[in-house]
Amino acid sequence: MPSTDATAPSPLHRIGRNLRNPFALGYLALCLALLVWALVVTIADDSGESMAGVIPLLATAPTSLVFLSLPGGAPTLVLSMVVGALVNASVIGWCARALTRGNRSDPSR
Repeated sequence: MPSTDATAPSPLHRIGRNLRNPFALGYLALCLALLVWALVVTIADDSGESMAGVIPLLATAPTSLVFLSLPGGAPTLVLSMVVGALVNASVIGWCARALTRGNRSDPSR
C-alpha cells in the first residue's frame, strides 16, 4: 500500500514557493515593466497603430499566445500576458530551485 505523507505541500504551495524565487521575481518585474511601457506607448499613440504590445506578448510566450486566441480585445490581451508571465515565472522558479538544490533531495517533496 502506498503511504500518504500528511506533511507534503499542496501544489499551490509549491507554485507559490516557485514564484518567490529571486529569478522568478526578476522575470515578473521585467514583464510588468514591459507591460506598463506598452500600455503607456499605446495610449500616447494618436494614430492607433502602435505595435508596442507585441514586445510583452513575446516576453511571456508561449503561454500568452495560447490565451491570445480568446475573444475580448484589449482586456484579454493583458490577461494573456499576466497568465503567461505567472506560468513562465513558476517554471523559472522551479528550474532555479532544482538547479541550486544540486544532488540533495528536496525535503518538501
